[in-house]
Amino acid sequence: MPSISIRDLRKYYGDIKAVDGITLEVEEKEIFGILGPNGAGKTTTLEMVETLREPDSGEIEVMGLDVRRNARAVKEIIGVQLQTTVFFDELTVRETIDLFSAFYPRTMPVDELVGMAELNEKADSRVNELSGGQHKRLSIALALVNDPGIVFLDEPTTGLDPQARRRIWEMVEHLRSQDKTVVLTTHYIEEAEYLCDRVAIMDHGHIIALGTPDELINEHVSESIITFRLSQPVGEEIVRGLHGVTDVQGEDGEYRVTTPVPQETLIGIVAMAHERGVEADDINMKRATLEDVFLKITGRRIRE
Repeated sequence: MPSISIRDLRKYYGDIKAVDGITLEVEEKEIFGILGPNGAGKTTTLEMVETLREPDSGEIEVMGLDVRRNARAVKEIIGVQLQTTVFFDELTVRETIDLFSAFYPRTMPVDELVGMAELNEKADSRVNELSGGQHKRLSIALALVNDPGIVFLDEPTTGLDPQARRRIWEMVEHLRSQDKTVVLTTHYIEEAEYLCDRVAIMDHGHIIALGTPDELINEHVSESIITFRLSQPVGEEIVRGLHGVTDVQGEDGEYRVTTPVPQETLIGIVAMAHERGVEADDINMKRATLEDVFLKITGRRIRE
């Protein structure tokens, strides 16, 4: 049985179709990402699954429970981290977790949650003394107080620097090790590719692609880019003749080639340079990303 089952879910605001008939399933113990630009409908979708917003139509089941008919029971088995969490600034980290724990009949130990959030040194500090990254880690810890089977993270790293973002990723990976199902929304390509077992790419209220990052890339943008420099230029037709090359751009000994078989093309570049007695260096290979998938499908970039 899937952890979450969504069928033909819709939410409209006048003429705005925030969520327009999406259907998907989230498997047990997977990290599932909903990737898309701001306004795609990601947060609205999560809020309906979390019982925070009433759908106009469609069906949602969480761990076999109908969300509309069993909202209270659903709330007890899920954990929710919202984009913005309002804290009581005068409370300490430990007091904040203890307060949220009082809302549930079954909770995790406070010290364990403090440790998971890497806030041991800040446990007795007031919330208003925390950095942005520490705030985010605390908000995730609060989503775990009831030891939920499913955890929802809405844009968990927005506004954080790369180091703070990486620490959130480590926290999410720890949830994987605890066999929890995690559903997160993000507009960061690298975040979805790094963390998620499967990704739904969402735009204008629709799911436009669904699968593992590798499946989506291979299906929609199977080619990679290799750039390199030769100590002595050769004609573009020679480079174009290398195995797998579908496109070449060259200028002053610097080349950019497109290929669906990058490993074989790379071997061909080195062999060609050796045969012609020139050196090939500054070789870089760029695999397609989910950004390229979104661009291929929609004609625009996620962050435009």
